[in-house]
Amino acid sequence: MKQTLKHLTPTPILNASRNIYDALRRLPQVPDTYLHPWRRASRERMCKMKDIHRGERGFIIGNGPSLKHTDLSRLKDEYTFGLNRIYLLFPELGFPTTYFVSINDLVIEQCAKEIAALPVPKFIAWHANRHFQRFPDDMIFLYTTYTGPQFSYDMTRRIWEGATVTNVALQLAFYMGFEQVILIGVDHNFTSKGEANRTVVSDGEDPNHFDPRYFGKGFRWQLPDLDTSEIGYEKAHKAYEKAGRQVLDATVGGKLTIFPKVAYNSLF
Repeated sequence: MKQTLKHLTPTPILNASRNIYDALRRLPQVPDTYLHPWRRASRERMCKMKDIHRGERGFIIGNGPSLKHTDLSRLKDEYTFGLNRIYLLFPELGFPTTYFVSINDLVIEQCAKEIAALPVPKFIAWHANRHFQRFPDDMIFLYTTYTGPQFSYDMTRRIWEGATVTNVALQLAFYMGFEQVILIGVDHNFTSKGEANRTVVSDGEDPNHFDPRYFGKGFRWQLPDLDTSEIGYEKAHKAYEKAGRQVLDATVGGKLTIFPKVAYNSLF
């Protein structure tokens, strides 16, 4: 059987190569990352978010199928972070999340108009800024990169994506001062299998998220990198613990084992 370089190269070396490629590819963008008017305004807006929720608790809502078994109506008066296409739930909920976060190029490219129209503060990856025609007053562009790993304490500077928007939300919540952060809908389990980060096109209803339309037929998306995301979760766990803060996992039936588990209904 013919073996390719990909089959012969250990995964850590492949990941390192991807990181180096990403760094070189984005090098010409560095001046804009700090000097572009949208980024300068974003940094100013982000500075005002520092510790605004000191001592409070917040929920980070993943997009797993477990949300269908979670009473989200209880979150109406809580601080919440919604991720990627969470807004598909808003009509059913009757209220939006407090904040919205999206960093994936493919998601933002295909959903930019829907994202721009959301009536909540939005945190968006700077590398996807080209998909927006205007810069709303409620949007903050974050300088996120694939190179790492690290936990970012200053959200006005470079932020490691950690292979999942959930990791960026954890860093945001820390910067904003949340004392306790609770994960729900972070199933950490995908029906679709394949090479991590490979772009695929959905051929039907989405079995991996709370809504079959999430990555529905024809939607381009990337297969998950659960191993790298766990590295990010570990770093978040240590950062919160060191600061005397806490991340709890209240996902119904979730497969993630890094954070202490708690029963969702016990939180209210």
